[in-house]
Amino acid sequence: MDYIAQLITIGAVILLACVSPGPDFMAVTSNALVSRQRGLGVALGTSVGIALWAVLAVVGLGVLLNTIAWLYDAIRIAGVCYLLYLGIKILLGARRPYQDLEIRKTANTTLSAPRVGLLVSATNPKAAAFFGSFFITVLPAHAPGWVLAAAVMVVAAVSLLWFSLLALMFSTARVRAVYARMRRPIDVFMGVVLVGLGVRLALD
Repeated sequence: MDYIAQLITIGAVILLACVSPGPDFMAVTSNALVSRQRGLGVALGTSVGIALWAVLAVVGLGVLLNTIAWLYDAIRIAGVCYLLYLGIKILLGARRPYQDLEIRKTANTTLSAPRVGLLVSATNPKAAAFFGSFFITVLPAHAPGWVLAAAVMVVAAVSLLWFSLLALMFSTARVRAVYARMRRPIDVFMGVVLVGLGVRLALD
């Protein structure tokens, strides 16, 4: 019971990190606007990616990654390329009719959506720096194994809950009706934001 306060702190900080708009946020919402199933799939993949970074931090690889410049840069470049790819893809899709976009994007939702979310999270090297430093700060140096496992479970549960709720909210009939009427400017905005996030990651 002595570690409950630390686990609650981890949950609260992870929730704040998830709520803050970033690549994961944009990936989930942009896909949820097209299909609820696809949005939930991206939310699942995103949460798995976040949980993997938490696991790496727990076993010490997060700190190691921060000390190996070339590996960090390799992951960062991969993240930049993928964010630019997603952004450009959305910008190009803005020219297509909404019905055609919906059919094409929901055809293979089950297989592709979780992969999109996983790649967005897995190619974000800032997650390694965040978890590596955050866990060292919050968790005691000699915390038992069950506490480390619980910390990873808290991270996975909070991120999955938030991104699933986000997907459900952005896939409601009312929100999608607004999106159908204003799809082009919304897609242009989301595409530009994703490209901007990629450029920002490249310059960091």
